[in-house]
Amino acid sequence: MSQRRLFLAGLALAACTGAFAQATKPIRLIVPYAPGGPLDVTARALAERVQPALGSIVVDNKPGAGGNIGTDLVAKATPDGGTIGIAAVATHAINPWLFSKMPYDAGKDFAPITQMARVPNVLVINADTAQRLGIGTLAELIAYARKNPGKLNYGSGGNGSAGHLAGEMFKQGAGIFAVHIPYNGANPAQLALLAGQVDYNIDNLAAAAANIKAGRIKALAVTSARPSPLLPGVPAMADTIKGFEVDTWWGLVAPASTPADVIGRLNAAFTEALKAPETQQRFAQLMAEPVPTTPEQFGQFMARERARYEPVVKRSGAKVD
Repeated sequence: MSQRRLFLAGLALAACTGAFAQATKPIRLIVPYAPGGPLDVTARALAERVQPALGSIVVDNKPGAGGNIGTDLVAKATPDGGTIGIAAVATHAINPWLFSKMPYDAGKDFAPITQMARVPNVLVINADTAQRLGIGTLAELIAYARKNPGKLNYGSGGNGSAGHLAGEMFKQGAGIFAVHIPYNGANPAQLALLAGQVDYNIDNLAAAAANIKAGRIKALAVTSARPSPLLPGVPAMADTIKGFEVDTWWGLVAPASTPADVIGRLNAAFTEALKAPETQQRFAQLMAEPVPTTPEQFGQFMARERARYEPVVKRSGAKVD
């Protein structure tokens, strides 16, 4: 074989080797929150299930700045499908209005892949407070608050948190006034509720379920549009306040300009995994409902959520500089 042919053969082999290496390189899945929470657990469960279709996936937790640090890493990653990330209600619907300066544009810097899950929020009241005030239903809570403006208070994980904004939406929809008490995180807010330092909270069901079951707090209503099968016997808030709906949700996104065929391959693998009975069982343990969608459906959903939260954040006065 001539030297020229050997040279060309070497180039071809190098190209094939490079393509193989690129094809087998693990996908980086950035979770913009600390390990151990529902977003992290569901991401890891899905990462394991899609490996036969997509190859190895490495979950990389990058918490900080309300999720903005990890989310910005996704926005600025190479748009080749090698890096994807979790988009959540905070990072893609609340933070754009809460932070004075954002490192990314939630509406332009991402290519949606699929929604992953939603978790109903639930309005819970301290059990002793409920007994003392004779409050056993949402209607009774509203009636008490209307007769005693400012005497009830509620806690949240901080100004501008999902619990805070859900509480503001509840107050407006119910026509009541209650004092908001922000805490440094959802766990301190829950501890304050258990201790009776606050009267009620709006928390996600995954966090509240154990204490509801133990009888320490009483669930008055879920904030999903319909009653949740995960909490039998508890009505939807929309039964009392027409049109009320606030869910915790998250999904998968890639950097903007990721090729459509790559997005399609990712969507096919992840939606198939979300529909698997094993996934549904795992999510149910976390009080989460799998929500497989098309990329277009998830993109439209996130746009609606951003538009819905804009006036709520501005009305609350919450701001992070």
